[in-house]
Formats: sequence, C-alpha cells, structure tokens
Amino acid sequence: MQLNKLNIVAIGGGHGLGRVLSTLSFMRDQLTGIVATTDNGGSTGRLRKRSSSIAWGDLRNCLTQLVEHDSVGNQLFNYRFDGQDELGGHNLGNLILYGLDQVQSRPLDSIKLVRRLLRVKTQVFPMSETPTDLMAFYPQRRCRVGELSVDEMPIMPKNLMLAPLVKSLPQCIEAIENADLIILGPGSFLTSVIPPLLVRDIANALCKRRGHSVFIENIVAEKSPAAALSLPDKLDWIEANVGCLPIDTVICQDKEVHSPRVNMIYRDLTCDAVPHHHDKEKLVAALIECVSQLPETTRLKTAQR
Repeated sequence: MQLNKLNIVAIGGGHGLGRVLSTLSFMRDQLTGIVATTDNGGSTGRLRKRSSSIAWGDLRNCLTQLVEHDSVGNQLFNYRFDGQDELGGHNLGNLILYGLDQVQSRPLDSIKLVRRLLRVKTQVFPMSETPTDLMAFYPQRRCRVGELSVDEMPIMPKNLMLAPLVKSLPQCIEAIENADLIILGPGSFLTSVIPPLLVRDIANALCKRRGHSVFIENIVAEKSPAAALSLPDKLDWIEANVGCLPIDTVICQDKEVHSPRVNMIYRDLTCDAVPHHHDKEKLVAALIECVSQLPETTRLKTAQR
C-alpha cells in the first residue's frame, strides 16, 4: 500500500515534527500536523512573556517546512533579526503570527491566514488554542515549570502535566479518529513528543485509535534527562503519564533496542548531509514498511477511497 492512499497525522514539536511534515509534504491535504505549543524559550518565550499566548515558534517552523526552501515565504517567515535591541533575536515569522493573533478572534484563524499566504495545503493545528506550560514533578514532589526548565532537569521527572489543563481542537480529534497512520516523534522526548499527549482529549483519541501508531526514535542522543532512558523505559513512562500506550510500532536505528510490547522496524535513517537529521527518502521507505504491516481491514478501506 502506498502512503498517498492514507490519512496521516503527525504529532510533536520542534524540528522533529517539521522534518516529518517536510518529508510527507507530497501528501498535501491527506496529512495533518498537530503541534506542541508549550515552548517558552527564545523569541517565542519573549513574546509569551509580553502577552499571554500560545507558543508560535514550532507552528511557524512546521508551516515553513511545508513550502519550498528557497521561496520568498520561507525566507520571510524564517528571517531572524540580529543585534542587541528589542528586535534582536526575534524571528519575523513569530512576530507575524503573534501580531495576527492580536487582531484575529482565535489562533486558528491566524494559522489559516498564513497557510493561505504560503499556499500550504496540509492542515496544521496547535495542540490547543489556550496558552499552557509544562510542569514537571521530581519523585520528591518538587516541581519545575516551563520547557527550558524541564530540559535542564538533572534527573527524569516522575510526572509531567500541563498547567493549566487545556482542551484540544475538534479538528485535531477528528483527524486522529480518521487517521490510518499516526506518527509520534522524532524530537525531544519531554518537550516535543510528550506535550500534545498530555492534552486529555488527544490522549483519549489516541487510546481509542483505529489507525496504526508509529514512534520514530531519534538518531542521536538528546540533551535532556530522557537521554538516559531505554526504549522500554520510555514506553512505561508514556503509559504511566498518558494512561495508555499509544504506540504500535517503533522505527529505530539501533538493532540492540528491543521491546516485546511493540513491533520493531530497524533502519538506517541518517542523513548524509546532516547526521542528526532523518533522511527523507529513508524515512519514507521505513514508513512504507510500517504501512505494509497495517491490518487487512485498513488496507481494504483505504483501497476503496
């Protein structure tokens, strides 16, 4: 079965989700991205401190990954100001999205406008339209708040939650319910992969999924406490914090990694030009292999579309 016969949902944040969306951009409106909105660092963090808003940085990155690299739109939305003044370090795309959010009735309207401007056919949604932050708890019940603080924790948190608790968009839930293939990762485990799964209605939809869910492991170790986790540790941690294990298959490079709880696909995914990036052609091939293992009922339904 070819990927272009499927409805695919990719969930995550940071550069990892952007890479997946860029890889699958040929899917156009059969692809949906659900993006983490808890970032509180860099240009995004400065804008969030100025006025309560969702984090725009990962959304902007995902949108620009869906247009030609050399296009005017890509250059415009990825332009970063230098210098030490008020604009220094700010990303122009973040400023545009932030400004639109001040005049539009809701964040989704701003995203739709930018999608029309950039001619992006793929649906891109925030995990929630309500501002929220990550809150991580140590085993001793001490806590840290904010993505930057979570990534700097010396040990793995026992629990992670959103503060405040937020709801997702109906469009996100509908996309998950109709998905034949759901992709989680790659990216920072605690601050890219996990945040959307902490939104209760997204978690519930994943727990009840009819589609096949695949988790893409990172190529290199990340700089966070999650780097010390084995794959079984990650699966146990997800189940404890999400309430279920929303993963059927794991795509991984290291053949020494095993888990009896999921199907394993081992492939070299390294991009020759940038070793810590997933190669697009190799990733597509791995996803096709994953799709070949979909239940026969799913194959029949998608073949009839």
